[in-house]
Amino acid sequence: MEELYLTYKGYAFSIAYRMLGVVADAEDVVQDCFAELQRKDRSEIRNMKAYVAKGITNRCLNFLNSPRNKREAYEGEWLPEPVAEIYDGPEATAERKDTLSYAFLVLLERLTPTERAVFILREVFQYEYEDIAEMVDKSETNCRKIFSRAKRNLQPVPAGERTEPVIKHSREALMKRFIDAFDSYDINGMLELLGDHPVLISDGGGQVHTVLRPMIGRKGVAALLSSRRVLNRLRELEASFASVNGESHIIYRQHGEIVGVLCLELTRSGDRIQGVYLMLDPDKLSHVNP
Repeated sequence: MEELYLTYKGYAFSIAYRMLGVVADAEDVVQDCFAELQRKDRSEIRNMKAYVAKGITNRCLNFLNSPRNKREAYEGEWLPEPVAEIYDGPEATAERKDTLSYAFLVLLERLTPTERAVFILREVFQYEYEDIAEMVDKSETNCRKIFSRAKRNLQPVPAGERTEPVIKHSREALMKRFIDAFDSYDINGMLELLGDHPVLISDGGGQVHTVLRPMIGRKGVAALLSSRRVLNRLRELEASFASVNGESHIIYRQHGEIVGVLCLELTRSGDRIQGVYLMLDPDKLSHVNP
């Protein structure tokens, strides 16, 4: 059992975290799955990896559909919990790591729990529809339709902005320009950095005063980021770069302690900002490296 746990714990967590977006909840689901597995006659299990995936998926669906999931009553906007890194196992590829990006997790919030499960199992973990159907208790045909619908709902930016390859080496240079424009209240500089349809979402968890509703559109986002009243506290903090969900993002410290994470989603060209996601909830900052 110990060998099974060591072999599949990271894999199980990578599914649960993408499904739930909260480390503690994902860890609880993983522990519950392996506790059940320890009590089970494992000689009947032909494919342990698929069995673990099914167990994790079902528990995540139960959690998302249960009263324990309090996102509907959440004060303000709910954003996933950022993490410094996550282990997907030796079979992980660069393409799959893209599905851990913070922007990807935010996009997943558009989906229903079942859509999310089907999309993750197919797009991220490459399961066949036959296997997915068994895991989510749907027909294979229905799973194909669910995946197609989910993919349509996950169009992050207009097609016209997705024609050029991402210029990854310019990411930190662009973030430095963002910090300079933000700190100097430079609305024109901010407008130059923003894409055609930007969005700003902030999560204070009801504990930190912040923007309660998404701001959408170039003028609105630029005005908000250039305001001398809204989000002004960030300018008093120490800003630096750190790896968050597999990409370089901006972290804010106060007296050495991380008090904010600002994740920037870039356009496909890599030269403008499409999404600004600000995490200020102190309960969701413990898994970002200091």
